[in-house]
Amino acid sequence: MVIQIALVQEANWELYKKQKAAEAILYEKQKAAEAEKASADAKFYACQQASNSALYAKKKEAEGITALAQAEGFYLNTLLKQLGGNYTALRDYMMINKDIYQEIARINAQAVNGLQPKITVWSNGKGGEDGSNGAMKDVAGVYSMLPPLLKTVHEQTGMLPPTWLGTLSDVTP
Repeated sequence: MVIQIALVQEANWELYKKQKAAEAILYEKQKAAEAEKASADAKFYACQQASNSALYAKKKEAEGITALAQAEGFYLNTLLKQLGGNYTALRDYMMINKDIYQEIARINAQAVNGLQPKITVWSNGKGGEDGSNGAMKDVAGVYSMLPPLLKTVHEQTGMLPPTWLGTLSDVTP
């Protein structure tokens, strides 16, 4: 019987060791799960804080844009009142103030830079002193300017006028 008691005690001891080993593993797994949960909670909190921070920044940016628009509206309204409600004068003032005309001139200068345009000046040779009056004078002026105009277009582009318009005496196709 002593052997049986020793075997029972040994079996109990083995069971106790296994039970304690299982409890230790369970304890480690619980602590690992708690650590993972804490890590996930920390990541969630950091993400939430970053989102809140971004939202706050966007709200402040929107408030700044609104304040700027209100101030600019007040400024424009004040200018318009000072100019007697003349929108054209306000527009011209703003274009001068913002150097728009200089910018337009710069862009136009860049656009023609390197081009060598041919400029032709012509007249009917009478200088308006021929004594003719009325609408016929204007029509005669248009007809007298057409040949040099068409000649200039041909010289610069190589294009001839349509045949129904007539021919140029000194232009060859």
